Amino acid sequence: MSAIRPTTLADAVVVRSERPDLEPVAGGTDLMVEVNFGRTELAGVLDLTAVRELQGIDRDDRHIRIGAAHPMAEIEERLPDLAALAAAVATVGSPQIRARATLGGNLATASPAGDSLPALLVHDAEVEVAGTAGIRRMPLGEALVAPGRTTLRPDELIVAFRVPRSAWRSRFAKVGKRNAMVIATCSAAVAVNTDTGAARVAAGAVAPTARRLPAAEARLEELAGASATPTERALDELADAVRADIAPIDDHRSTAAYRRHATATLVRRLAGRLLSTP
Repeated sequence: MSAIRPTTLADAVVVRSERPDLEPVAGGTDLMVEVNFGRTELAGVLDLTAVRELQGIDRDDRHIRIGAAHPMAEIEERLPDLAALAAAVATVGSPQIRARATLGGNLATASPAGDSLPALLVHDAEVEVAGTAGIRRMPLGEALVAPGRTTLRPDELIVAFRVPRSAWRSRFAKVGKRNAMVIATCSAAVAVNTDTGAARVAAGAVAPTARRLPAAEARLEELAGASATPTERALDELADAVRADIAPIDDHRSTAAYRRHATATLVRRLAGRLLSTP
């Protein structure tokens, strides 16, 4: 099996273009499970762990930039101001897995249950990718197509995620069959911008991709703009909007009916806590 380990993004892009048979790997926490169970056979790997442009967490006046291959464990520790994202990565696997797992891997896998994806969506994250045609950026939601599918071109690599430095207050939670090291039955993130009053709601494992929920966002924005703490009836209406926004399925982890109920309940609870906290 071939293994190539470039140290610069330019070299990595060249290898990606010339050797499409090589599987890009940073953490490998999803890929190696598939390999170990015999569901994926590797011709070789493009090891991205030494590419410096894919590492680091940097801030400027407008954005927070998170390298696509930066370990989730450090995201949890260093980005408490992105509360939904910090909470989401804290739910990923064990400490050993979080020391290797990456946001880039979550996107590349494109699982509807990817834990970081709803949290990145409510923080308006952009994805930066690089290929032979250069670097381009897109909203995260535009990169997700279907389970296991993204809009990345065959020669492109995920470089970083850029999150605007806005005054978001956010929360994340997920439901699974146990409290830790579990794939989400469903997940949800909510956010309210304390400067503009804008609201965001996103969910995972309840549609072909993680997605924002527009009807629920409109209802949450109304609640955030009110001066009073939301009533039980108002939160019930938010939950109804969530149910209308999602399209869950039956599978080996859950029924569609349970996912619909649980996702609505998660958003209701998260919004209630967010809007009642000073």
